[in-house]
Amino acid sequence: MANVRNLKKDINFVLGDIIEAVYIWEMSTAGKPTQESEAIIDEAIEKFDVLIERVNNKKVENKKAHFKAIYSDLEETANQLVEKINKL
Repeated sequence: MANVRNLKKDINFVLGDIIEAVYIWEMSTAGKPTQESEAIIDEAIEKFDVLIERVNNKKVENKKAHFKAIYSDLEETANQLVEKINKL
């Protein structure tokens, strides 16, 4: 992990791309938001807040392991959200 700034950018880009994918799905199929698509967007925003809060936590003993765990959680969250988008 290069630095905290890059981790924050990764979180922002990955979850932002997922939200954008939901918007594209909405416009290409229903033309308007559905309850399922709004739930995915809300979940992505919630996960964003949680991950950024964890990144900003300064009271960590092993920073390298802490940031690796955050990055792993980001990857897992992204995969779960993409699966939900694919099920729409």
